[in-house]
Amino acid sequence: MRVSCSLPCEDWAACGPAARQAEADGFDSVTTHELRHDPFTPLAFAALATERVQLVTSVAIAFPRSPMIAANQAWDLHTHSKGRFVLGLGSQVKAHNERRFSTPWMAPAARLGEYIEAVRAIHRCWEYGEKLNYQGRYYNFSLMTPEFSPPPQHLPLPPVAMAAVGPLMLKTAARTADGVRLHGFATRAYLEQVVRPLLAKELEAAGKSFENFEISGGGFIATGPDAAAVREEVEKVRYRVAFYGSTPAYRGVFDLHGVSDLGAKLTEMSKQGQWNRMAAEVPDDVLDLFVARATYDGLPAAIEQRYGGLVDSVSIDFAPATPAATRRATVSAVQAIPSRFRSFN
Repeated sequence: MRVSCSLPCEDWAACGPAARQAEADGFDSVTTHELRHDPFTPLAFAALATERVQLVTSVAIAFPRSPMIAANQAWDLHTHSKGRFVLGLGSQVKAHNERRFSTPWMAPAARLGEYIEAVRAIHRCWEYGEKLNYQGRYYNFSLMTPEFSPPPQHLPLPPVAMAAVGPLMLKTAARTADGVRLHGFATRAYLEQVVRPLLAKELEAAGKSFENFEISGGGFIATGPDAAAVREEVEKVRYRVAFYGSTPAYRGVFDLHGVSDLGAKLTEMSKQGQWNRMAAEVPDDVLDLFVARATYDGLPAAIEQRYGGLVDSVSIDFAPATPAATRRATVSAVQAIPSRFRSFN
């Protein structure tokens, strides 16, 4: 199993040293998230400070950006990291697209599939000199002159991963992307009964295999040096489960476990602005469906029980004062958990 950690996007000066430390600790990749900060710039600092780790946007929001903009950002990061960049893309939900980004909302799964195809067409144009002529329902690209074409990288093209929760997004990811970045709002049962069967069917239809298709995430990890630290992290996860559980688009996960009423209640509370009260509505038995919890010494076993055989990559963020030997031993033990993924094709 591959292991990633997140970069401190709020502090650009810290991103290079953090990535360098992650590389020394044996992590496979470092990631950024598009929450309060831009996900691309911190990876530029990480690229120049490292030599081995992959650099991943997990994820960049697609629709507010033209595929041409995303293709260019991915190209530069891939070039300057010597082929270590993975472009993770996500759709976000309707309300955020329309009201936070002022971006039209339409057919998100089909549109994101086209988005990925367009990015690939642009990259093939730049790398192989193919004529740019992508004609889709949502995106059309037919102009590229030498003045605006970066030189070939002489590297494999940047892999593209896609965020997915529901069936349509999962199917689209299997057909068009090199990997899927699963939402934290997922349970082992959801991975077993919904995610893996859908991916298996679509990958087979597309002539692809799990060996070259990376499955990342699909739950939360709460860890720390002692039981008190783990409990503190668990409460943070409880809030995340409540926050995401209030989103109607994610309701299928609650439905699978027969707690749809909880989702409806959380949605209503979010509409009333009761964000600080929502976590208390998530009982321990529901919380345990979403989280692998253990102190550092027991974390590899907890991750294998929660994720083993279902995903290829998980993310672990250690407390700042964690000894280097503990970090390295924990990462190494998690990496020993078997997974199907071998490399991007």
